[in-house]
Amino acid sequence: MRHRFLFALLGVFALSFVLAGPVLGGQSIEKNKAGLALEGWDTVSYFEGKPVAGKAEFSTDWHGATWRFATAAHRDAFVANPEKYAPQYGGHCAYGLAKGHLVTADPTVWKVLDGKLYVNYDKGVQKSWEKDQAKFIVDADKEWQALAGKK
Repeated sequence: MRHRFLFALLGVFALSFVLAGPVLGGQSIEKNKAGLALEGWDTVSYFEGKPVAGKAEFSTDWHGATWRFATAAHRDAFVANPEKYAPQYGGHCAYGLAKGHLVTADPTVWKVLDGKLYVNYDKGVQKSWEKDQAKFIVDADKEWQALAGKK
């Protein structure tokens, strides 16, 4: 009887992990219905100052999402150091997370600060976020770590 309970508990845990979606340190990666991170935008291109759409032929999978790139060189740079190029908070809205919510972000509303990519829900939310970015980043970092079970 006790063994059945343990197996049932393990089954529930495994199912909840599968249903939670792709994770990065325990947190979810924002992706669209096609499984694309940043809706297919080339994450490396943001760091060059102008995001461009990625191409299917230059893609890679990382943490359960497909990442597309405009060039093979961009894809290879990401593969070599994905943490450098991946958006903060798995691509969720930085302001929303600072307020304690995982919110879908618009990858065309973005900013690179201190070598990190942040995306927001829309331009209005981004304006609110820009009023005190430093504080909101600290708050969002804490929320993101809490999602991973870190304290």
